[in-house]
Amino acid sequence: MMPSRNNAAAGIPSSKVKYSKLSDTDEGYIDLQFKKSPPKIPYKAIALAAALFLIGTVLLIIGALLLAGRFDSQQNDKAWPLLIIGILVFLPGFYHLRIAYYAAKGYRGYSFDDIPDFDD
Repeated sequence: MMPSRNNAAAGIPSSKVKYSKLSDTDEGYIDLQFKKSPPKIPYKAIALAAALFLIGTVLLIIGALLLAGRFDSQQNDKAWPLLIIGILVFLPGFYHLRIAYYAAKGYRGYSFDDIPDFDD
């Protein structure tokens, strides 16, 4: 005689568990597993991208004005570092804002999953 198995998680003896055969028409799939969940919008990442975009824009404008000589001519040596830092800050901000905009508008091939999320 075989010892009866117990369902340890629920504490129910196996003799009281009722099983039923799955229907053959669904082939083991249910509709819920194919339902796409709504996209999770990474608000923190979009806010950071907007801040990078704005800071980069300001640095680029100030650097361009320094290079053009609109400010004191003794400050021209500060123009190139401002332009380089402005470009390095502007580009990622612009890139991620563009992805967020296209994903929000529903363009094909763009999704909020393409933006790194800081909540992980």
